[in-house]
Amino acid sequence: MVEEKGHPNGIDEQPATDAKPKAGEDLDHRVSRRKLLVTGVGVMSGAIAATVGVPAIFYVAGPAQEQGGEQDWIRLGTASSIETGTQTLMKATVERRAGYLTTTEELSVFVSTENGADFVALSNICTHLGCRVRWVDDQNAFFCPCHNAVFGPDGTVLEGPPPRPLDRFETKVEDGQIFIRRT
Repeated sequence: MVEEKGHPNGIDEQPATDAKPKAGEDLDHRVSRRKLLVTGVGVMSGAIAATVGVPAIFYVAGPAQEQGGEQDWIRLGTASSIETGTQTLMKATVERRAGYLTTTEELSVFVSTENGADFVALSNICTHLGCRVRWVDDQNAFFCPCHNAVFGPDGTVLEGPPPRPLDRFETKVEDGQIFIRRT
């Protein structure tokens, strides 16, 4: 008796490697389901990382790219409003940006001039604990009410615990306007 090779039901199976490629398909370039899923997950992960990463890089690096310059100068007011030989309190609103956060603060400075051309701008914040100082005309000095500190007209410490003189601002006058900049 001749033995037939094959399946007991008479169906011959061929190994997968013997399968013939369809028209236009090459056996070496078939993509398995696993490879397709791994590639798809990789592409999606890359897209998510780019969506989150690119804005994060601009958020962190953006403020470092901004250039300072003329915007550092803060306009206080007209030079003609300053009387010779007196301290005048002037205020300005300053807007500061840190990344996407914008804060607004009010800056107060005492401005004086002896000749109407050269101006001195001093901070009104005590260098001891940050209290506001005020000008007292009869004593020709700045007085800090927190710890009885006294500063001279040029901002030097005359009495009390402050470790240094009042902070000074660089000044310039353009078109009759006084501008200051932190030094």
